[in-house]
Amino acid sequence: MMVRELMSRPPVTAAPALPLPDAAHLMKSRGIRRLPVLDGETLVGIVTDRDLREAMPSKVSTLSPWEATTRLAAISVEDVMRRSVLTTSEDSDARDAAYTMLQHKVGALPVVDPPGNWWAC
Repeated sequence: MMVRELMSRPPVTAAPALPLPDAAHLMKSRGIRRLPVLDGETLVGIVTDRDLREAMPSKVSTLSPWEATTRLAAISVEDVMRRSVLTTSEDSDARDAAYTMLQHKVGALPVVDPPGNWWAC
């Protein structure tokens, strides 16, 4: 089986400047745990639900809800995304992609074409 048969379409993506609360809302409303980050057509990073949780203020924080919201709105996806992203191509064998995911302990591989342009996840 080829990767192209397993790809999600249309892909849900984010721009690097997207504020963190907007990214969290997008991921929750779409029921996804990973959000590829694109600069134009180029994949520049990926942000996960774990990355977002780690950036959120602690429940035992001394910040008021207003202060926490204000500070969080100043953080963008670019500030917390992972810049080193493992990828695959749509012509790759799905078993090879699965092996790569297991070896590197990642839950998804964005699918890109040779110049690095985004396709799906």
